[in-house]
Amino acid sequence: MRAVDRLISTRETICRAATDCGRDPRAVRLVCVTKTFPAEAALPLLEAGHRIFGENRVQEAAAKWPTLREKYPDIELHLIGPLQSNKTREAVELFDVIESVDREKIAKALAEEMSRTGKRPRLFVQVNTGAEPQKAGVLPKDADSFLVACRDNYGLQIEGLMCVPPVDQQASPHFALLADIAARNGIGELSMGMSSDFELAIQLGATYVRVGSAIMGERNYPASTSSPPSS
Repeated sequence: MRAVDRLISTRETICRAATDCGRDPRAVRLVCVTKTFPAEAALPLLEAGHRIFGENRVQEAAAKWPTLREKYPDIELHLIGPLQSNKTREAVELFDVIESVDREKIAKALAEEMSRTGKRPRLFVQVNTGAEPQKAGVLPKDADSFLVACRDNYGLQIEGLMCVPPVDQQASPHFALLADIAARNGIGELSMGMSSDFELAIQLGATYVRVGSAIMGERNYPASTSSPPSS
């Protein structure tokens, strides 16, 4: 099956999942995750009209997307992987949405760069709902105070929250936890759900689902690197 056919199938599944739980399917947007795939792999999806894409690494995105934007200027590009402070300038320049704000050092760097350039990517805070030591994200117990710091100390407008549940646990409690944090902090966007669990995420309020392998196919990671959680 071609990636475009899988894209169409995924859109249909999103529509059905939203309708089944009484939500407007238009309220759920699909982020097609193209990490590790070359620019050429995204072209059929762009030609089919899809515009929202996600990347894990700033350097990979910088090599891939500027040329594609020349032909498709309405692309909405999301950074869904960890952001290092020394990549902040590139990230602000390149991405429309940064989903992985997770510590004050990054919040401060983003605020400074956004002030310097006048560019305003939309910002999501990543919450480490499983408190996994190897995973990025603010801990749930610290999420409220971190959101206050982002707003009050750095003048950042946080539009959404993002999470990646532990692979060995049921995802639903993590999605529900993220939705609770968002609700009590007046945050409207929830980026949660990947290829294996996005229907469940929609039931629990996701407004963005990040789907990679279910559309792009399986990835081949270099042997020297460990694979990030599947999308």
